[in-house]
Amino acid sequence: MSNGHYHPNTIVVRRAVDILGSLGFQVAEGPEVETEHYNFDALNVPKDHPARDLWDTFWLEENNLGDLLRTHTSPVQIRFMEDAQPPFRILAPGRTYRYEATDATHEVQFHQLEGLMIGTDVTLGHLKGTLNYFFDEFFGKDMDVRLRPSYFPFVEPGVEVDMRPKGESEWTEILGAGMVHPNVLEAAGVDPKKWQGFAFGMGLDRLTMLRYGIDDVRLLFRGDLRFHNQF
Repeated sequence: MSNGHYHPNTIVVRRAVDILGSLGFQVAEGPEVETEHYNFDALNVPKDHPARDLWDTFWLEENNLGDLLRTHTSPVQIRFMEDAQPPFRILAPGRTYRYEATDATHEVQFHQLEGLMIGTDVTLGHLKGTLNYFFDEFFGKDMDVRLRPSYFPFVEPGVEVDMRPKGESEWTEILGAGMVHPNVLEAAGVDPKKWQGFAFGMGLDRLTMLRYGIDDVRLLFRGDLRFHNQF
């Protein structure tokens, strides 16, 4: 009988946590069944805001309480900030859900890794330095990182982050990030006049695919031992 082994996503999340943990980030967790407040309202996404259309949400209609399967791990950040005193650095890895058609790059369940750093003098420069260090260590080579302006309701300014091995010409879009919106800090009980920080969110399944050259995300969830035994 052969010994068991870790799923490739488990290998990747453990490696990511180790790398960012060396920079002082600690892991925080939260429920997969969330409330509308933590998944949207506290993240500066009002009920009538068109930004809600960015997420295809699994609503749990039978209880009529506004519960849902979380569409991202950002609610973990809100719950943590409600109970903690800045400064802090946290990571929120976990499973998330969106109601969408499946294909080689999309699944109805997927895994995210979000990071949050709050302090008195945190800037986008700290974000870029953190991500540059992470990708250098994760891929075992020097990586270039660039930030492009973008929109997310929970950060201002918001950026898309691209990466590439140093010396190569093609960029890969890898995550969204930005400076935490003052409304988000205030909703979590953190004084935005005193504290500021960055947040980022990346797809762990995407990282796994890039790390191991996997071309179809659905392979990660089919339970085919011919695939998993390669790891």
